[in-house]
Amino acid sequence: MADRAPTPRLRVPPGVVAEWWQPFAAFLTEERRYSAYTVRNYRQAFEDLYRWLSDPAVNLWGAGLGALGAREMRDFVIEAQRRFDRRTLHNHASGLRAFFRYWIRQGKLDRDPLLGVPLPRLERRLPKFLTETQMKLLLTAPQRQLEQGALDSHTAWRDRLAMELLYGGGLRVSELVALNHGAVDVQAGVARVIGKGGRERLCPLGRIAVAVLIRFRDEFSAAREPGSAVLVNPDGTRMSVGAVQKMLKRHLAFAGLPLDLTPHKLRHSYATHLLNAGADLRLVQELLGHAQLATTQIYTHVSVARLKEIHARAHPRA
Repeated sequence: MADRAPTPRLRVPPGVVAEWWQPFAAFLTEERRYSAYTVRNYRQAFEDLYRWLSDPAVNLWGAGLGALGAREMRDFVIEAQRRFDRRTLHNHASGLRAFFRYWIRQGKLDRDPLLGVPLPRLERRLPKFLTETQMKLLLTAPQRQLEQGALDSHTAWRDRLAMELLYGGGLRVSELVALNHGAVDVQAGVARVIGKGGRERLCPLGRIAVAVLIRFRDEFSAAREPGSAVLVNPDGTRMSVGAVQKMLKRHLAFAGLPLDLTPHKLRHSYATHLLNAGADLRLVQELLGHAQLATTQIYTHVSVARLKEIHARAHPRA
């Protein structure tokens, strides 16, 4: 769901950014090793709070962040519901909680004003995923376009590799584009990935993904040093997140699949197919790099929903 209305674009003064945002951003990137996308989302949350506090109708910024309490933050949450959907609001709240915790540790704040402030309940949405048949259609799309002359060899094999790694290894798109040759053991068929919060995990890639990686590396990668990118453009530059997203849209369209699917949905498909085949939930948690088992359990709901759908179609008493 899109945001209901854009936040008024009051510019945050450079002095405020330097004092309150930049030290926190450095902590997120250098110590916690958060992705650029998480840092961007947290900054949006901080700027949204600043704009609300600076609004003449509220006029609370001058009193200082230390003067904020649960009452003021409840007002903020109520007002923010007019501008953001519930999931965006929850994401903003997560960013602000991290922001407040950081400044409490630095001694500039005494308490988290969001503590105990209720947020609107999130709707339980099952993640979208592709069936195994749909995944096969998608993964073969680059080669079929190569055969038709619609793609050059470098692009076709690179795109195939990107999708094989997303699906075969369950990688996040940020982990995918950051993957270097030194992090991949092709003999063992695993990749060492740094995920959210700087957590490291080993991702089995599968024999097909490894075979595609070796072919792309040997035929199209000029640089194969440990620090060189696995996914590169024809000019040798690292593939970006935006390029992966555009690439996926092109192949979804060619395969006749829904265009609203994102690279993360291939990760959803990876987890769902593992569980459908009988994989242990805690193993899938480890493979995905989830800190909490509850995050992984959403995929069990997908599997149950799929079983109920099959039962409804096939059982005479359904």
